[in-house]
Amino acid sequence: MKINNETKVGILTVVALGLLIAGFNFLKGKDIFDNKTKIYAVFGQVGDLTKSNEVKINGYTIGTVYEMKEVDKNLSAIRVTISLTRDVNIPANSVAHIKSSFGGLSAATIVIEKGNATSFLQDGDSLHTREDEGLLGGLASEVSPTLSRVRNTLDTLNLLLSNVNHLFDTDAKKNLQGTIANLNGATHSLNRMLDADNGALAKTLSNVNSITGNLKNNNDSINEIISNTKQFTRSLSGIQIQPTMDTLQAAISQMKSAINKISSNEGTLGALINDKTLYNKLNDAVLSAEILMDDLRVHPKRYVNISIFGKKDKGGALTSPAIKDTVPR
Repeated sequence: MKINNETKVGILTVVALGLLIAGFNFLKGKDIFDNKTKIYAVFGQVGDLTKSNEVKINGYTIGTVYEMKEVDKNLSAIRVTISLTRDVNIPANSVAHIKSSFGGLSAATIVIEKGNATSFLQDGDSLHTREDEGLLGGLASEVSPTLSRVRNTLDTLNLLLSNVNHLFDTDAKKNLQGTIANLNGATHSLNRMLDADNGALAKTLSNVNSITGNLKNNNDSINEIISNTKQFTRSLSGIQIQPTMDTLQAAISQMKSAINKISSNEGTLGALINDKTLYNKLNDAVLSAEILMDDLRVHPKRYVNISIFGKKDKGGALTSPAIKDTVPR
């Protein structure tokens, strides 16, 4: 069968168009013979994410960005199609977020944080997503604590400078000058005290030298005093003190025995001290004798009937001792 030229031109044109479309899609990152698993993720913003950017789990590339398309005309969200180049199990509760590039040095990537679900995503399923703050937002969140510490440091520095300014105000300068003047006076006094010729320390050392010189000059006398002291102590140690102590102990024992007898009813003195009745009788006898002697002096005629005394005294007898000033002597 002979093919005419028009048919050949038509076939070549179709093949050329197919190759052109396939090449164009290949350059765009699409594979016309692609039968890989595709999953979806919806983001509010995609930053500098583009097609063919990598998709990673734990730093390992498991796919690429196959397509990005707006959800609606208002661009409320962007739907990203992910083509998995690896046959991996992704838990259904995994979360995806976009890791922005750093100053154009690296491309943006989609990072999937694996969940702990027992079921896995299938072809056509959607990932949970999380919006990150982006590069500047992340830097701001990391720098914020440092800025807070810097701010506190600046506040402390301002307070320190304020205290320094207050330290060097007029009154503080006067006080500081007075303190320095007092220190100068103290050092001057210390210099005078330490003066080698007329200082108090020099005089004290001179007196000490004089005392030590006197001790040295009287060394023989001091040695003699020490020798006499040693001889006296030896004499004291040679005295027989024990017999004296024994005699003293015997005397103390005898005195103790006598005191015990006096404290008891033994003997007249003990009975007199301890027996109240005997004491009262003895006291009454002494009182009666005193009354009798006073009555004899006051009324002698009652006891001695001699004419030279006149008539017999018939006055009443005394019942108590007479007042001493009224008794005839």
